[in-house]
Amino acid sequence: MFEIKRVIVGQEAMLERVFVALLSSGHLLIEGVPGLAKTLTVKTIADVLGGSFQRVQFTPDLVPADLVGTRIYRPDHGTFETERGPVFCNLLLADEINRAPAKVQSALLEVMQERQVTIGLQTFPVPRPFLVMATQNPIESEGTYPLPEAQVDRFMMKVLVDYPIPAEEMVVVQRSLQRPAEVNQVLPIEELERFQRLAADLYVDRAVAEYAIALANSTRHPAKYGIAQHAPHIAFGSSPRGSINLVHAGRALALLRGRRYVLPSDVYDLAKDVLRHRLVLTYQALADGVTSDLILEAALKAVPQPRIELAQELSA
Repeated sequence: MFEIKRVIVGQEAMLERVFVALLSSGHLLIEGVPGLAKTLTVKTIADVLGGSFQRVQFTPDLVPADLVGTRIYRPDHGTFETERGPVFCNLLLADEINRAPAKVQSALLEVMQERQVTIGLQTFPVPRPFLVMATQNPIESEGTYPLPEAQVDRFMMKVLVDYPIPAEEMVVVQRSLQRPAEVNQVLPIEELERFQRLAADLYVDRAVAEYAIALANSTRHPAKYGIAQHAPHIAFGSSPRGSINLVHAGRALALLRGRRYVLPSDVYDLAKDVLRHRLVLTYQALADGVTSDLILEAALKAVPQPRIELAQELSA
């Protein structure tokens, strides 16, 4: 984290979520207006981790073959050869992902879910670990396309990035007057895999899993959980990936906080980031000015956190 802070000012919440995604092998979607260091953050993390890194600038004229690769005919040999695309790397930065048409965005579906790419009749696995970190501009920005629901659901988290406070912006301006800091690799990509396995071994109490399920279920049946006022605002609630990713992300956050067990507070802290992009809102929500975050705030208040006796769990 210190090495990254040599380049990135502030944005502690975003950086924490990035490391949660890395430790839990989940893909990350970062949204914010241009100029908030979204791309620089991902690039800096790739430099710190090592491993192979590719950046793809999504544009309206991008085609799926530009991402996954294609088959090229070699007339001198009279055969077709497979040319692999930039997705064959450890860390893929999909920059401004919502500026490309839906067919290009959908080209990422297989590789994000299955960690493999099919080109022609052949299937090629991508390197491990493999993570997609995508940035996007708000949908209100000119020249953007909404991401398909099926693809958005593949992202473990959607993190919203806001403007820096004046003190942080002053540091940004001062650093811009100097030579850019050189970032050193401090964690080999192989070591990241070891930490991922460590996070996967953290203890998750049944009550924590039930709490994650209740939060996801409250977006499907709001009246059952005391937030009936938002029933007209929700067309579709969170998929089961919501509760699954809440638990997995909670394990990674617990590891970052120095624990070998997950608390309900870990799930609570990550609920908005994990669930906000999984809600499909109605036109009534748009008319009433209701956002996914407002609905999730109501759900977090309505669904009580379970109480876990730590002494009993630690002695088990």
